[in-house]
Amino acid sequence: MTPYVHPHSKKAGMPPGMFIHVGVKRTEGTILELFSYDSGTVREHSSADADEIISLVNPAAVNWINVSGLSQTETVGRLCEHFGVHPLTIEDILNTGQRPKIEDHEGYLFISLKMLYPDESGGKILYEQVSLILSDHLVITFQEEAKNDVFDQLRERIRTAKGRIRGQGPDYLAYSIIDAVVDQYYVVLERIGERIEAVEELLVQNPTRETLGDIHSLKNEMLLLRRFIWPLREVIAFLERAETDLITDGMMIYFRDVYDHTIQVIDTTELYRDIISGMLDTYLSSLSNRMNEVMKVLTVFASIFIPLTFIVGIYGMNFDYMPELRWHWGYPALWVVMLAVVVSMFVYFRKKRWI
Repeated sequence: MTPYVHPHSKKAGMPPGMFIHVGVKRTEGTILELFSYDSGTVREHSSADADEIISLVNPAAVNWINVSGLSQTETVGRLCEHFGVHPLTIEDILNTGQRPKIEDHEGYLFISLKMLYPDESGGKILYEQVSLILSDHLVITFQEEAKNDVFDQLRERIRTAKGRIRGQGPDYLAYSIIDAVVDQYYVVLERIGERIEAVEELLVQNPTRETLGDIHSLKNEMLLLRRFIWPLREVIAFLERAETDLITDGMMIYFRDVYDHTIQVIDTTELYRDIISGMLDTYLSSLSNRMNEVMKVLTVFASIFIPLTFIVGIYGMNFDYMPELRWHWGYPALWVVMLAVVVSMFVYFRKKRWI
């Protein structure tokens, strides 16, 4: 079942700014990955030591530090404190139940997103929080684990200088990261669309209890998507307006494109929600129709046997003076009459298209 509420009880009673990881512990360690690049060169380094990564940051280049795993809160706190990140921001990074949001602090922007990806084994939606810090020469991203991120193509573009990323600043890097996260929403929605088509076919052919379970699963996932995507629109709208010196005016067109993608994702999500609601109504109507068919058949049989029961009831009475009981052909005649009644009623029901 999808967790709608994250366990915040471990922070109850503690002062604000405490570095405590809240959420599912997805990995034991914390790995820091550094890309330091400009138009001509790129340096790549990976380590579990925050001080080692800090020493390799080049203020004259664009630096991307990707932190995978949040369980080592000391490492996360050491890295953030070195670059002047506010303790409350660090608390938000470690709290993986944050809704997508953006905060403009002195010297940096903090952005919280949800990265979605389909579960290849079960077909359901998996997600994790991605936090982003944007400063004048640095972008730091924090994710809960590394194996399912959507940044492989971005890393390859940096390594091979493909596209314009190596010639742009950290704001373009932040845009590329957000764009990669939003583009993954399309992949997730395509998988959901395929599942919706499969469930629709079952609804038409032979709906079962498992079909109802699939509908409820899809409904819950669309509620989850809606909870993640609608706040994202506010984040992108803030970036599109470029209300901070950390984003240049030339980046507005790129963030406007991401905003358009976000609106498309929202529209698709709302469309799928309406379809799934209609599927639930269709399932209930199908059950009602099936019950009506069963009741109709039972009613027809009951209607046919009512006159037969009446006839048999009459001749089952124990009166001494019933002339038909003494007839030689009474028993066969009674069968002929009952069969005639059955055939007549059957023909009548067929003529009325009741059966």
